[in-house]
Amino acid sequence: MCIFCKIVNKEIPNNTVHESEHFLAFHDLYPKAPIHILIIPKTHVDCFQDVTPETMGGLTIFAQEVATKVGVDKSGYRLVTNNGEDGGQEINHLHFHMLGGAKLAWDHTHEDAHKSL
Repeated sequence: MCIFCKIVNKEIPNNTVHESEHFLAFHDLYPKAPIHILIIPKTHVDCFQDVTPETMGGLTIFAQEVATKVGVDKSGYRLVTNNGEDGGQEINHLHFHMLGGAKLAWDHTHEDAHKSL
């Protein structure tokens, strides 16, 4: 069982921000922004490539509710998911990072790779 499934099953504590029948949002333990929330489906889905349109539809509404609840719905936020090993996914359970609470910088570390294309 993955760590996010253990969190859903209340085997591991978390700092919940918002919860519904199908989704859970909680603070990231290692925040990369003043507001850094993880948003997950309660049912295990390995990655974005495996998610159904129905789950994404529900997750979209849920993420909008989270943004309103934490106060970034008007100021703006970044919603990120990593897919697969090359995409930087570290936990094989679909999750989105909601980052906000400040003007976010954009990482341009791969500009040299882009120039070589």
